Amino acid sequence: MAENRLPPGVVYRPVSEEEVGTYPQVSYRFLPKPCMQCDDPPCVPACPYEATWKRKDGIVEIDYALCVGCEKCIPACPYGSRHKDDGYFWTENTPGQGKMPYEGLPVYEWGKKTTRDEEAGPMDKVRKCHFCLHRIERGLLPQCVTTCIGRATYFGDLEDPSSLVAELIKQPNVMRLKEEAGTQPRVYYLV
Repeated sequence: MAENRLPPGVVYRPVSEEEVGTYPQVSYRFLPKPCMQCDDPPCVPACPYEATWKRKDGIVEIDYALCVGCEKCIPACPYGSRHKDDGYFWTENTPGQGKMPYEGLPVYEWGKKTTRDEEAGPMDKVRKCHFCLHRIERGLLPQCVTTCIGRATYFGDLEDPSSLVAELIKQPNVMRLKEEAGTQPRVYYLV
């Protein structure tokens, strides 16, 4: 949330938790659900303004200058990964405060420096996880990978057979969410 200065109601990587087992052998399972960066993303044809598309590197991108916030791509996503930025600020109704200065700082989504309230910014548009494209284009890992306290998140090039993620997804304990939807999600889970 801090990396992309997400406003209320916008979550790029919601994590659901589930209690597993029976007493006394009970544990929790945590399942992060970012945008799945599908190979066949249903959100792309759902956008009547061609504001969302799949890049050559596999990331599904949104152009805020083209997005009008019609929200037609939101129900098209079977993973619930898209959210509308309704223009709210965390502190706007705080007595004596209003919008805090940090909430007006620029965001660097999609590698473009904008503020939320600029015409080309994300306010009143649909937003989603983009694997911190502004970071990976500079050779950095997505922020969720570097800040995962459980060291349970990996990122890499699936096309490179020698990469760690390519090796990990060959394991028998790998799953993808809603494979029956035919979207070919590119986020894998080790279970």
